[in-house]
Amino acid sequence: MNTQTTLPSLDGRTFRMISSTTSAVDPESPSTFHYSEKDGVVWGNYLGDTVTFGRFVGTRTGDAISIHFVHVLAGDGTVVTGAGQSDIEQDESGLRLIEHYEMHDEPQLSICAEVTD
Repeated sequence: MNTQTTLPSLDGRTFRMISSTTSAVDPESPSTFHYSEKDGVVWGNYLGDTVTFGRFVGTRTGDAISIHFVHVLAGDGTVVTGAGQSDIEQDESGLRLIEHYEMHDEPQLSICAEVTD
């Protein structure tokens, strides 16, 4: 794995989920993620769509992050925990996170785009 970071820090950046294999993304209230990063550690919180609130913590190595998360589902209050890996990419509109995780005993994929407005 590349240990050299080539893309900017995630510190202070906000991302919105634009697609997910776990559920349909509500375009009016997508999950929004707020990131902090320092010295290879990443952490933050998220809410929206099917999630009342959530927290994550993990590490960054190069342009990839590894996290553990916990959130509460809005529908029934179920607490969900898990872990995932994200690749950080950059395109003309900003940074994107390509998230790989497991939920419902199946591999899942979500894409989050940086909020730049």
